[in-house]
Amino acid sequence: MEWLSSIRAAIDFMEAHLTDAVSVRDVAKQVYLSPFFLQRGFSLMTGCGIGEYMRNRRLYLAALELKDTDAKVIDLAFKYGYETPESFTKAFTRFHGVTPSQAREGAAVNVFLPLTISISIQGGSQMDYHITPMFPFKLIGFQKVFSNEKPYEEIPKFWTEICEKYANSVYAGNPPSNPYEQALVDNCIGEYGVCIDDLGDDSFRYLIAGRYTGGPVPEGMVLYEFPRGEWAVFDCVGPNPRTIQSVNTRVFSEWLPGNPDFELRGSATVEWYDCVNGEMTDPDYRSAVWVPVKRREK
Repeated sequence: MEWLSSIRAAIDFMEAHLTDAVSVRDVAKQVYLSPFFLQRGFSLMTGCGIGEYMRNRRLYLAALELKDTDAKVIDLAFKYGYETPESFTKAFTRFHGVTPSQAREGAAVNVFLPLTISISIQGGSQMDYHITPMFPFKLIGFQKVFSNEKPYEEIPKFWTEICEKYANSVYAGNPPSNPYEQALVDNCIGEYGVCIDDLGDDSFRYLIAGRYTGGPVPEGMVLYEFPRGEWAVFDCVGPNPRTIQSVNTRVFSEWLPGNPDFELRGSATVEWYDCVNGEMTDPDYRSAVWVPVKRREK
């Protein structure tokens, strides 16, 4: 239950600092989790990112002050973390659907109350997974930085971009015509998707990758090496990206909170895709989520 307690503690900390300049990293430090894993778990459990949660709570509290006090818009803007009254008014109107002056005159505003986390923990034994040791392995891939707030919407677009730019020609049977296409073929790039939290802010690196077999690394591509250790491997069967996203959600909302034997290790997780058999949209397509773990001390 440590994970569930951490999410609740994160909410308590944010509620106590809604008028302070608090980042995801500040929240993560308070609950002793990496920003990436905290953001991932929080988003999957609550349906919104940490930044979005704090922003919405601040805008709701600002609306209450507009209705109940004589506070000036400029003072509320600075109080709730906006650099100018104009940026505050723009965010306020986008969230509430009315301007600050309309809210002060009595227009209805959106209600956004503090979250209460109460979920049913199913336990790891009900998920299709196994624990396996892995030797160190190195990946090569195309990299892009994403915000922690809406990765499920943005990452599939990145896959489409890379396929159209580098993969479609060789998939059609043409020989590689540049170093990037050659690297894609030599290393089976597209077999792995990797989330890496090592930037120190509210974002993470994502790699569309393959297992590195040696040779030149084209400019702009990156290498990433995983150390030896144990991994929890969650098998997925079904069309993607929906299936693998669903399993990711279950890992953080069911398997992790209720697991008495394992906890997260490291700063990266891996998605594996079958690059040989079938298409990603097939109903029986096979993929997997790999999570680095370490055994809890008894």
